[in-house]
Amino acid sequence: MTSAAKPALSFWQIWNMCFGFLGIQFGFALQNANASRIFQTLGAEMDDIPMLWIAAPLTGLIVQPIVGYLSDRTWTGLGRRRPYFLIGALLSTLALFVMPNSPVLWVAAGTLWILDASINISMEPFRAFVGDQLPARQRASGYAMQSFFIGVGAVVASLLPYLLEHLGVANTAAPGEVPATVRYAFYAGGAVLLAAVGWTIVSTREYPPELNARWDEAPTLARRPRNQGLLRAIGIACLLLGAGAVFTILHYGFDKALTVLGGMIAALGIAILLRQQVGGDNAFARIVDDLYDMPWTMVQLAVVQFFSWFALFAMWIYTTGAVTEVHFGSTDTGSAAYNAGANWVGVLFAAYNGFAALAAIVIPLMVRAWGLRISHLVNVGLGGLGLLSFLWFRDPHWLLLSMVGVGFAWASILSLPYALLSDSLPAGKMGVYMGIFNFFIVIPQLVAASLLGFLLKQFLGGAPINALAVGGVSLLVAGLCVLWVREPRIAGAATATEALR
Repeated sequence: MTSAAKPALSFWQIWNMCFGFLGIQFGFALQNANASRIFQTLGAEMDDIPMLWIAAPLTGLIVQPIVGYLSDRTWTGLGRRRPYFLIGALLSTLALFVMPNSPVLWVAAGTLWILDASINISMEPFRAFVGDQLPARQRASGYAMQSFFIGVGAVVASLLPYLLEHLGVANTAAPGEVPATVRYAFYAGGAVLLAAVGWTIVSTREYPPELNARWDEAPTLARRPRNQGLLRAIGIACLLLGAGAVFTILHYGFDKALTVLGGMIAALGIAILLRQQVGGDNAFARIVDDLYDMPWTMVQLAVVQFFSWFALFAMWIYTTGAVTEVHFGSTDTGSAAYNAGANWVGVLFAAYNGFAALAAIVIPLMVRAWGLRISHLVNVGLGGLGLLSFLWFRDPHWLLLSMVGVGFAWASILSLPYALLSDSLPAGKMGVYMGIFNFFIVIPQLVAASLLGFLLKQFLGGAPINALAVGGVSLLVAGLCVLWVREPRIAGAATATEALR
């Protein structure tokens, strides 16, 4: 650690370094608002949709820690994180051009897989980028700026099909074909994503890794002791339990989506056992060791993230089905009523992202007044009430009020957990730990993909709106869990919250 502190950046420097997130979220929002619509148009049944969505979180689970690990060890003429911004943006743009032209369901599902992997290649280094570039006292503001651009990009992206319809573009199509409004929106999304990420690449410099290491403000991470016999026993137990669960589900004809849960448990067991067999200095061994040694703050935040992202995944999957069925009275994907409802979902998604952009301006003020934890509790609580209100409102226009709460929750989820976390991470492992932190975003989505279809069919009356209610309760639980999180102390400084004051 050196006596010279990492220099603070100006407003416009932070603006430029975060601007690429506008494009990333443009593509992400088009995916979130329209993937279920595309799947239904191509013949997917409602209770099959969660499994079709499983590509998105699964790719993040695999891609983000690998990209984080690699970017921590990259230094080129283009910098440390920016090469990954560029590769991800190029691949995402191509996928956005292809997905709305998918001729059959399996092509659309495969393209979603590619799209999400590509977005993750760019997104993960952007999270580490804030930790690289900003001193601890500015990181909450940096993540809030990312939330602002996420909101702005998603507002426009989510509104595009609705706006294009009002400009005279056809919003219906022949059976099995995606309407022109959606196709043209995806083409625009690809162009905006590439341009926005390109702006950050050309307008932002990066500090060399050795300079960031000298400025490191995080406490040193202690290596936890390993009981190899206990770890081997845990690995074997997870493998047997997961494999047994998969066999039982298939043998007795339970919902096949539940096999994902069994597969996840078995995969954990395999990873533990492989780590004991694989020695030396390699990416797999280091990622598994870093996962084992992760700071306690990350463990605490994992619980908060689980309930937060379970709720968000439920919203992304089932809002189209809920609104078209309950508020527009149609489940026929070829009808004008269904497509009007689907476009209104785009408006609602634009609204919550717009409110998130406004919340990103308010959140730093909330943090100064209440601290990181209480601010997050309030915001996700508002989101939980927003999702629950879908049960009460029947006029679709009133759902815009529901989106106020969802927007505040979304902006908070995208910023405050990262502000709590980044001050606990050493500079040399910022990328890999941001990738590992993505596990706690991905795992709840995989659990949701496995369970929600089963719960919907068996316990929720097949009504998508009930899945939104489950999401609302989950957000309320997330808010309570954040009270358990301990704000880290920065070496030579006060708490993260106090540093903002």
